[in-house]
Amino acid sequence: MKRNSLAITLAASVSALGLALTGCANQSSGASSDETGEAGGLPVVDTIDVPENVVKAAGKGDAKCDSDTTIAYVGAQTGDNAQLGLNISNGVQQAINEHNEANKDCQVKLVKLDTEGDPSKATGPTSQVVKNSKVLGVVGLPFSGESKSTGKVFEDAGLVHITPAATGPDLTANGWKTFFRGLGNDTVQGPALAQLAEKIGKSKVCLIQDDSEYGMGLAKQTKEALGDKVVCEDKVLTKQRDFAPTVTKVMSAKADAVIYSGYYAEGAPFDSALVDKGYEGVFIGPDGVKDDTFVKQAGDAAKNAYFTCACVPGDLIPEFSKGYEKVSNGKAPGTYSVEGYDTATVLLSGIDAGKTDRKGLLDYVTSYDGVGYGKTYKWDDKGELTDKAVYGYKTTEGTIKSVGKID
Repeated sequence: MKRNSLAITLAASVSALGLALTGCANQSSGASSDETGEAGGLPVVDTIDVPENVVKAAGKGDAKCDSDTTIAYVGAQTGDNAQLGLNISNGVQQAINEHNEANKDCQVKLVKLDTEGDPSKATGPTSQVVKNSKVLGVVGLPFSGESKSTGKVFEDAGLVHITPAATGPDLTANGWKTFFRGLGNDTVQGPALAQLAEKIGKSKVCLIQDDSEYGMGLAKQTKEALGDKVVCEDKVLTKQRDFAPTVTKVMSAKADAVIYSGYYAEGAPFDSALVDKGYEGVFIGPDGVKDDTFVKQAGDAAKNAYFTCACVPGDLIPEFSKGYEKVSNGKAPGTYSVEGYDTATVLLSGIDAGKTDRKGLLDYVTSYDGVGYGKTYKWDDKGELTDKAVYGYKTTEGTIKSVGKID
C-alpha cells in the first residue's frame, strides 16, 4: 500500500492511541465519560497534513475543452439518508467550481440526478445520464444497492463511474470495466469495526443489521472478524421505528457494545431506544451511520456512539473546508465530502489531459495514479483501490470527531 503524509500522520496518531488504550483505558483527553461513551478517553485527531503532491481540481489552469463538456453526480439528494449523498454532491460541486474558476477555456458542466438512495428508483436517473452523450464520466452511485442495480447500465454504455461511498464487496465481482470504487470495501471496514470495539475494551458484542444490500454484506464481514465476541444478533427493517424486540435481545445478552450495520435513518432511533431502556454500553456504526444527522436524530443517546469510515475527515483540512463551505452554506465537510471532491477531480484531470470522449476518459481512469486529499487513487483490474485506509470516529461535544486511522 502506498503511504502519503496524511496516512503517516494518522497512523502515528493511532499507534499512540493503541499504546494509550493498552495501558490506561480510562484516561481522558478533556472530555467527560458521558460525552464520549462508557470507554471515554479516546484522543481525537485535531489536524491532518495535506500531501504536497495532492492533485487539485484547478489543475494547471490551461485546459481547453468544448463548452458542452459535462460530468454528472448520480445519487441521493433527497430521501431518508439524503445527507450522505449531499455531502458527496457538495464535494463534486466544489471541484467543478475550483476547476472552472482556474480554466477559462474549459468550463465543465455538472448535472445532478437524484436517486433518493433507492435501488428501485436508481435505474431511471442512470438511464437518463447514460443517454446524455455530453456526459463523459459520473461520480456515483453512493449506496451499494443502487450501485448493484445500475452497474450494467453504465457498462453497456461504456461510461466510467466512480463511487465515493458504495462498499459492497461483490460490486467488483461483476466484471464491470466501467466501475471504480473510491474507498476500501467492506472486507476492510468489517474487520475495522471489530478492531474498534477491541480498542475501546469491548468483548460482548451484539451485531445488528438492516435489510439493505450494504447492511447485510457488511454484517457478514464484521461477524467473521468478531468471532466469539458476538453474543447476540438481530435484523431490523428499512423505515422501522419500533425496536423493542431487538433492544430486549441486547439487554438480555448483557452486551457492552452494539455494532449496527446499516444507515443512520434507522440507527439513530435504535440507539435512542437502547439508551431509553438503560443500555450503558457503546454503539458502533459504520460509514452509513457516521453523519452529524445521526447525532441530531439520536439526541443525548448519541454520546455513546463510535464509528468507522473509509473516508477522510475533511473538516480537519483547512484549505479543503474553506472551499467546501462556499458550496454548502457554511456547513463543514461531512462523510465522503473529500471522496466526492477527489473522485470528481480524477475525472476533471482526465478532461484537462484531453480525454474528451467516454472511451478516452475510461482509459484514463483505468491507468490513473494520483494523490488526493484523502488517499492515493490507483485501481486494480477489478476497480478496487490499492490504498484502503479506514478511520475511527467518536461523538464528542455534540459532533463527530476523528480518532485517527484504524490499521
